[in-house]
Amino acid sequence: MKLRFPLLVAAALCLSLLTAFAVTKSQPASEPTSSHYQPPGQQFAESISMATGVAISPLLGASTVGCYQWVKAKTPENRAKLPWFAQPVFFVPALLLVAACFVKDSAGTALPTALKKPLDIAEAVEHKISGLVATGAFVPYISSMMGDLNGPSSMFSSMGMAAADMSSLYNILMTPVMMAAFFIVFLASNAINILILLSPFTTVDAALKTFRTAILGTVCASAWLNPWVGAAWAIFIILFSWLIAGWSFRLSHFGLVFIWDFCTFRSSRFTPDAKENKVFLWRKINKVPARTYGTLKRDEKGNFVLTYRPWLVLPPRTLVFPEGQYAVGKAVFYQSLQRVEGEESQNMVLLPPRYRGHEEELVKIYNLIGVREAGLRRAWKWIKELFTGRAQPMPA
Repeated sequence: MKLRFPLLVAAALCLSLLTAFAVTKSQPASEPTSSHYQPPGQQFAESISMATGVAISPLLGASTVGCYQWVKAKTPENRAKLPWFAQPVFFVPALLLVAACFVKDSAGTALPTALKKPLDIAEAVEHKISGLVATGAFVPYISSMMGDLNGPSSMFSSMGMAAADMSSLYNILMTPVMMAAFFIVFLASNAINILILLSPFTTVDAALKTFRTAILGTVCASAWLNPWVGAAWAIFIILFSWLIAGWSFRLSHFGLVFIWDFCTFRSSRFTPDAKENKVFLWRKINKVPARTYGTLKRDEKGNFVLTYRPWLVLPPRTLVFPEGQYAVGKAVFYQSLQRVEGEESQNMVLLPPRYRGHEEELVKIYNLIGVREAGLRRAWKWIKELFTGRAQPMPA
């Protein structure tokens, strides 16, 4: 069940790629040899690599492709027919923004975290918006490119189907497949952005950026050396991205909620609900993965119950937490719900930033044993007690 959808997407891409490759190899030597000629099917192979590369870095990919097409179009008439991402009004500001991000990342290890994180937030928002726009606007254009004279029409003609123009039907079938593949890779790329945003270490940020850039480089290099190898490598990336799609989706949604709460100062205009509240699962419990988003409440027996929807839209499911005493964990950057056992505590639920300053209200709503310091706050208290020899109150 879990692998049915990605296998269908991969099978459709692989079948089309193999068909395109076979038809290209079967072309007679008398085919046109102009510098602009591409064998039937090669356009399809290049489109897979192009879509995968743009999914990894949507703004960079779309603006680079657009700039290339604008330079390649020699006449004003041809440039006027180019799509929106191939117009200077889009790709010039986009490339300037990409350059600004590059400068920020290059100086990342020298910038203080307090200055770098707001820039990371802006980049994460840009990445998500550009990716969603590209899914609905850029990918259909790539699919339409497959219907040119060197695309499916020539492929089907070579297979004895010249009587019917199948390119339109081919595009209708392949566009949703390409959009699904693009979105899967985009989710994995966006998850890297969220990891960069959550990481407190600039060296880790640099390593994650380097990793994503390296993957993008392999897609571009393999497609440039051989379009068929490039397409095969792109399909492998799509399959791997599907294997982590659930993790990527939960992490992306987690980052989106945190960015929204922080940037809109939601805690100042938020009041916890008296019965149930939106939270994230801290760790994997009873096969329910970490960062699952749902509503938390107490049932008739007094147990904590998390109600959630897989992928946010599937039928609701419930998770019952272990019995025991619970408290609110108060850290510098987040709050949590902890299961307390003596002096030890275990985080069970992560509270979005909107709950900051509402810890005492949560204690009353859920009948908790109190508020406990956590994370850096707890470490700072331990250090003060070590040097002073006296118990320290919880930091305000």
